[in-house]
Amino acid sequence: MNTNVKPIPDDMHSLTPHLVCRDANAAMDFYIQAFGATDEGRMPGPDGKLMHGMLRIGDSALMLAEENSGCAMSSPLSLNGSSVTIHLYVENADATIEQAVTAGARVTMPAEDMFWGDRYGRLVDPFGHEWSVATHLRDLSSEEIQAAMNNACPEA
Repeated sequence: MNTNVKPIPDDMHSLTPHLVCRDANAAMDFYIQAFGATDEGRMPGPDGKLMHGMLRIGDSALMLAEENSGCAMSSPLSLNGSSVTIHLYVENADATIEQAVTAGARVTMPAEDMFWGDRYGRLVDPFGHEWSVATHLRDLSSEEIQAAMNNACPEA
């Protein structure tokens, strides 16, 4: 093991989403248009499909790969949905959601001011991945959030 190499590179975080997409190159193009991502590189496989790609959205990396049943890599489109939501904090949730819709996303929950202090909405991208988009509006204590949740969601 080379002790001069950092176990987590300087430009990465400990946790990085790695999305499997049907037509991963098109997905990268969508995320650039929808979320202002920057393309950090694309590595095609022998068949020309994306074997590995990386984008940067804000200060975070997002990795992508083409779905491949031979390697047990299925996209949400093949699985008929996803149980994962990717959460994205932005300067203006409404503007980002509008930009994503223009690029081809579908809103599943319009942006609203939420009891925990965020303006928050949800969407599904054309590749089946679910996103929540939020702008933090106000800082609240745990007690304030709990009280607001009890009022907003009495059955929770």
